[in-house]
Amino acid sequence: MFDKKGTIVSVVALLVVFAIFTISTASKAWWIFGGDDSQNDKIEISFWHAMGGHNKEVVDTLVEKFNQQHPNIQVSAQYKGSYRETLNATIAATQQGNPPSVIQSFEIGTRQNVDSGIFIPFQDLTKKGEIDWDDFLEPVLNYYKVNGKLYSMPFNSSNAVLYYNKNLFKKAGLDPENPPTTFAEITEASQKLVASGASKAGITWALHSWFYEQWMANLGQNLVNQENGRAGLADQAYLTSKKSIKIIKWWKQLYDQGLWINPGIEAWAQADQNFLSQRAAMLITSTSGVTGLTKSAKDQGFEVGTAPIPIPADETRNGVVIGGASLWIVKNKDSKIEKAAKDFVKWMSSTENQVYWHKSTGYFPIRKSAVESLKAEGWFRENPNYQTAFDQLIETKNVRPTQGALVGRFMELRTIVEKTVEKIINDETSIEDALNQANQDINKSLKEYNKLIK
Repeated sequence: MFDKKGTIVSVVALLVVFAIFTISTASKAWWIFGGDDSQNDKIEISFWHAMGGHNKEVVDTLVEKFNQQHPNIQVSAQYKGSYRETLNATIAATQQGNPPSVIQSFEIGTRQNVDSGIFIPFQDLTKKGEIDWDDFLEPVLNYYKVNGKLYSMPFNSSNAVLYYNKNLFKKAGLDPENPPTTFAEITEASQKLVASGASKAGITWALHSWFYEQWMANLGQNLVNQENGRAGLADQAYLTSKKSIKIIKWWKQLYDQGLWINPGIEAWAQADQNFLSQRAAMLITSTSGVTGLTKSAKDQGFEVGTAPIPIPADETRNGVVIGGASLWIVKNKDSKIEKAAKDFVKWMSSTENQVYWHKSTGYFPIRKSAVESLKAEGWFRENPNYQTAFDQLIETKNVRPTQGALVGRFMELRTIVEKTVEKIINDETSIEDALNQANQDINKSLKEYNKLIK
């Protein structure tokens, strides 16, 4: 799931983080640390992650099971806060010569992690034929590949879907088994819901750049140049593209007509509450919320359905971008520690563990065999709302936009996008002027980052 605890990071704070984060090519070797040279039979590795609450308990259960099955390896799992806090703690620990062995890092940190030089590409640690890569869902692997090489192992993956209140649809005279799938249909359904008095507004979602990025990808529009940052370092954003403007115009029209409830910037929980309180009959959010939202809705007396995220009727659907995080192995001069870390990460991605992870957390499994196992036991028949997430993912095309953008200062880009949308819906500036300024700000940030790492 996308990190719902993530907060808007100021440009000043980001510059501090990246000043610490960036290292010269000549100094990369200094970041490669090792454990002691003792001949202890048990190899100890540390795993730093960002899973709190219930998900932390699931991680702890998996780690305990791994330790029981691997008596020669002892994994110590530590919750380090948000994704950014986990990454920052890793950087600080590496500087001090005591880095963790494995960390969980959010998807938008991929470019930074590769450029840092402190991680070893996961694919470099595996032998030919050791892992059946054909068993992994292609759209998931594609996000974490850089220059054709897999740098990290996907772990908690998700995408965005439409949730809708079947009871309110019936009340408004809408077909609860035929949800809207286009921008125009969302607008029309929202108007009927409001006009009938079924709900205060038609739809809600957090004012978050992630949804804008999803729409850009689905419309086949790269977010940045250099083939979405995958053919080289990006230095130009595409916020002023025709497809970008189309997305923002529809977004503002919904708001102006009182059809979209703005819960606030990155206000995930408030968006969920707008939906669960039935103030809005539809919600766009992460697939990782299927279990929780379905159960909470049932407690509130209504049934939830899911559908693909809507796109303009005149556009071709390209698919979604993966959200969530992956597992990265920190370089270590002790090859035994690197191998133990690889064994742990590989074990976490096994079919059995992916089935357990999905059922326990809502994140979808990354293996085809895990999906087939779930189908065979009737999981999707009992939990049909999950089917949407998998169908949407499997139907995603392997093109640059859906592979996701590789950008060094992604958090700063998201902050710029979110503040820009906020200005637009509040009529502080025109769409064209706002997007032009946002483009300039992002381009400046991208070029500054590129200078730092060259």
